[in-house]
Amino acid sequence: MDKKELRTKYKNLRQSLTFDEIMNESLLIANHCIDLPIWDKTYFHLFLPIEKQKEINTEFILQILAGRDKEIVISKSNFEDLSMQHYLLTDNTKIKVNTFGIPEPEDGIEVPTSKIDVVFVPLLAYDKKGNRVGYGKGFYDKFLSECKADVVKIGLSYFDPEDVIEDVLETDIKLDYCITPFGVIKF
Repeated sequence: MDKKELRTKYKNLRQSLTFDEIMNESLLIANHCIDLPIWDKTYFHLFLPIEKQKEINTEFILQILAGRDKEIVISKSNFEDLSMQHYLLTDNTKIKVNTFGIPEPEDGIEVPTSKIDVVFVPLLAYDKKGNRVGYGKGFYDKFLSECKADVVKIGLSYFDPEDVIEDVLETDIKLDYCITPFGVIKF
């Protein structure tokens, strides 16, 4: 399938999930994070879920990161140039939901992409080679291309991978891992 077909398929699959399913599967995904070889890293970028899109609830991962004294980085999206600014999540960080339903920091201590070691990447679908499909604006591909070469890219998905995404572009950045409720997939 191509990206457009996959977006439609997985948005519909997500919408069929109940609140309890989202919470249970998000907890399973977070528990699988513990198995990854990432705990020697310091700066972890985490997305905050868009509830109306029924994204994975990353609160459980946030608790694991905080419990391990990791530096947690969250982003603010700029829809004019499709860029993201990254901020350290602290006790003083004020989160506001933007017009697209994305929870974002209002301001804070900015973190350069060169400091980020691990990125938890939102996605709608992915394939067995680690290619991903997002919402189509390119925010994460642009962001990941600005990160250091050895940044660890971890997708989070409720679902198993597709065999292949037909219309992958050269600018699409592959994942290193994807975590599902069933376990960790390494690419």
